[in-house]
Amino acid sequence: MPIGFDDLVDDVMSSIPETIRVFLAFKMGCVGCPIACFHTVDDACREHGFDRDAFLEALRSVTAKAMARPARCCPERSRPA
Repeated sequence: MPIGFDDLVDDVMSSIPETIRVFLAFKMGCVGCPIACFHTVDDACREHGFDRDAFLEALRSVTAKAMARPARCCPERSRPA
């Protein structure tokens, strides 16, 4: 999922949980905010006074790393006989 300025903050964090740490690193209060489902990435940057290009680049960087990692699966647990 390529992230854009018009994507909703809640959708970004829900679909790619690794992006939550970007919001936290920028000290944005979006994590758990009830308005996150209404604000776009652009809205959040404007509200918090951050350079939107730098923030979007950070989100995209984390997303690219997350998508490049192979999916983890849980090893099947042994069941008692």
